Amino acid sequence: MSQTKIIVLDDDPTGSQTVHSCLLLTKWDVITLKEAILDDAPLFFVLTNTRGMSADNAANITREVCQNVKQALLELEKIGKPYNPLLVSRSDSTLRGHYPVETDIIAEELGPFDAHFMVPAFFEGGRITRDSIHYLIVDGKEVPVHETEFANDSVFGYHHSYLPDYVEEKTSGRIKANQVERFVLDDVRGDNTERLLALEGNLCCVVDSENQNDLNNFCSQLMQAAGKGKRFLFRSAASLLTALAKLPPQPVAAEAMSAYVRDGKAGAVIVGSHVKKTTQQLEQLLKMDNIVPIEVDVARLESDRALMLEKIVQKTQQIHDDGQTPVIFTSRVELSFKDQATRLAFGEMVSAFLMDVVRNLPRSLGFLISKGGITSNDVLSSGLALKTSRVVGQILPGCSVVRCPSNHPRYPDMPVVIFPGNVGDDKGVATAYARLAGLPQP
Repeated sequence: MSQTKIIVLDDDPTGSQTVHSCLLLTKWDVITLKEAILDDAPLFFVLTNTRGMSADNAANITREVCQNVKQALLELEKIGKPYNPLLVSRSDSTLRGHYPVETDIIAEELGPFDAHFMVPAFFEGGRITRDSIHYLIVDGKEVPVHETEFANDSVFGYHHSYLPDYVEEKTSGRIKANQVERFVLDDVRGDNTERLLALEGNLCCVVDSENQNDLNNFCSQLMQAAGKGKRFLFRSAASLLTALAKLPPQPVAAEAMSAYVRDGKAGAVIVGSHVKKTTQQLEQLLKMDNIVPIEVDVARLESDRALMLEKIVQKTQQIHDDGQTPVIFTSRVELSFKDQATRLAFGEMVSAFLMDVVRNLPRSLGFLISKGGITSNDVLSSGLALKTSRVVGQILPGCSVVRCPSNHPRYPDMPVVIFPGNVGDDKGVATAYARLAGLPQP
């Protein structure tokens, strides 16, 4: 009899923000995938980082992962260890990302599926869906996401919060709004068994939810339908994964995570995200005790890269030797670019510089906080060169902590906070820092 394994293709490394004790993979060769499938946790994440890529590159990476997953499953089945995969394309709770590119590729390579479900709710971040309209809660007010800054994203912009219209827009009319199956709150809170069993042809479904109990109820019925042979694909934010995985509380409470800090040493903070929320959080962090700011003037990178890197590395070491915490952040001025490709290329150049900084942080660093989804992915996969890491839990709602392996050549067992750009209140990063540094809460 086959076991169910939830396999999450995560377009940045923040999808684990509601779970714990599972593996994050930054490499997806067949051997690594087999190890993750055999791991005791009910789910694992493959960090594809596709949100930071062009659509073509996102498609290529997604296809490569799917083909390797298929091979890994076949090899395990041959040795008497069959697994039934439950596929999740995890993406942004504010509807940014390569949809439908990624779900189309997953369906091609690992289908056929009876339905794919769009479930963007992320309760810890204040994202809910009602009457098929997706909202972001801002200062206690429910704002349709198309009215937020995220809808104006230069790469992933959109015009609709009503999810069937969003689907029609993003599929360029291939899936019409009136063809989308809607599961509204009354449905989600009721019995959907017969309706789920009747789905076929990779029908697009959008799902309401206002709280975790909504998804818990709906997912229990999804799993029952899957147990009867139905094959489902998900495009979701993080809260769906909580419902699917059914994990117990995390082993170390958020307030006690200073226990993971190496030798009680000072840490470092890397800030790459440029969204308004990040800038507000940075301002609050810089008011904290034992914090020293280091600004990276990104406009000078092309001309002064080597000199800038040398100075920043020297300064971070000195700050650390003094028992303080350097905060390395990119300049906050939003630059303009002639096209999307130029913007992405510039972003890659900035990230490559920040990763050179990470590689040269002090060896005795106690902890690292990485602010921004794409920045965090690059920290794990490039800056720290991790093949796998394990989530130990959340230090704040929506903010995971992972640990470097004990055999890491530079930072063994170091805790790393993965802090999405659009999560937390103004004092969120300062609170995470205070918890790790053993300081009073801001």
